[in-house]
Amino acid sequence: MLKKESHPAPPRRSGKILFALLMRMHFYVGILIGPFILVAALTGIVYVLTPSVEAWLYRDALTVTAHDTAQPLARQIETAQLAAGQDTLPAAVRPAPDAYSTTRVMFADSALGPSEHRAIFVDPATLEVKGDMTVYGTSGILPFRTAIDQFHRSLLLGDTGRLYSELAASWLWIIALLGLMLWIARRKALSGQSPRMKPRRHHATVGALALVGLLFFSATGLTWSQWAGGNIGELRQAWGWGTPSVSTVLQAPDNSASDNSHAHHDTHADHGVSSAPEVGEYASSEGFDQALSVARGAGLMADRIQIEPPASEGRAWRVAEIDRRWPTQVDQVALNPGDMQILDQTDFSTFPLAAKLTRWGIDLHMGVLFGLINQLVLALFAAALVFLIVWGYRMWWQRIKSTTVNQAQTMTALFIMLPLSTQLGLIAIMVGLGFALPVLGGSLIVIAIIDTLRWLISKKAQKV
Repeated sequence: MLKKESHPAPPRRSGKILFALLMRMHFYVGILIGPFILVAALTGIVYVLTPSVEAWLYRDALTVTAHDTAQPLARQIETAQLAAGQDTLPAAVRPAPDAYSTTRVMFADSALGPSEHRAIFVDPATLEVKGDMTVYGTSGILPFRTAIDQFHRSLLLGDTGRLYSELAASWLWIIALLGLMLWIARRKALSGQSPRMKPRRHHATVGALALVGLLFFSATGLTWSQWAGGNIGELRQAWGWGTPSVSTVLQAPDNSASDNSHAHHDTHADHGVSSAPEVGEYASSEGFDQALSVARGAGLMADRIQIEPPASEGRAWRVAEIDRRWPTQVDQVALNPGDMQILDQTDFSTFPLAAKLTRWGIDLHMGVLFGLINQLVLALFAAALVFLIVWGYRMWWQRIKSTTVNQAQTMTALFIMLPLSTQLGLIAIMVGLGFALPVLGGSLIVIAIIDTLRWLISKKAQKV
């Protein structure tokens, strides 16, 4: 009697098995990673809705009675230095953007964390000190919003806590796309009126409607992540997607063969580059007024602007627009500390489209690009994500009450049924994703181990 030869599953059956595997991954990963995504979504909703609360909470420090004429920045800085007990220059100054706002004078403080400054809020007309608090990041958010931001990003656990948000962002786009595949493949079945299909239809419909927002959350969230963010940063620089910034590094006139950091802004080469004098010779409070005047003459006309003195010898002044609303105003100039001539300048209108999209994507994620409308839309998408997670757990609970776990419900059982070529292709894809998104790769290994153990247990139980 001839022994029957075994053959790989036919292409059509292999396709069904692969689809079942991907759908099992959507379910499995959703159950295991869902809590991390849920926390990120809930804290994200709180974060994007806090600007108005922050403006009210700190209104005494942020606002003043309308004034016609502001005092020179030098006098405002001296007032802030006295209030802060500082004899050094501030790290940055943000002049009052309008007649109803205070000037923000920010000092470096070794007791504070990274990207934090001690800010003194000064009435630009009366020189009254209106507030003294810690501000965070380039957006200068205040303590209330900073706490929410840190909880959203790291659960207030530092770098270790950042793994949670990176895990959520790494898997969100995969779960969303797998859910779209499931909705497309089963849209006819989901249209049925049976009670069993109703919760699935709600889950699938909301997921399809929110897909664009979920992919956006994942892509932009990964840019701030600890591990994948570094890879994305390198990719952005290689592809020219980074937001250009002026160089504040000075070079000596006779060092023509060294640094060429201004080559991409050669329109200002006629200003020349001079050697830096000692810091004490040019860094003074009066320099802030001069830097602001030169920047205005160079076309930086945004109401919101930040002035930074030279950080050390060999550095230039930097003046930057910081208005990231629409239309975006983020032009910058670097100024020679010796004669306040422009050394370098960037103009957002001339940025490559990819760099503009990167800038807008980050600002959209933070809820600042279109103000309140931006914040409400983000909150709506995040609320949809909360619904998807909660509803997904509801369906899972209903399922485990009515069915029993068997071998076919594990990803491992489906994986070993696929042809070798398909298996190798899936492994290659997973390895590539693991290198690009290390936290995803590590969690994928954990999920694979858990699933394999479930498969072995169920297989042993069937033999018994």
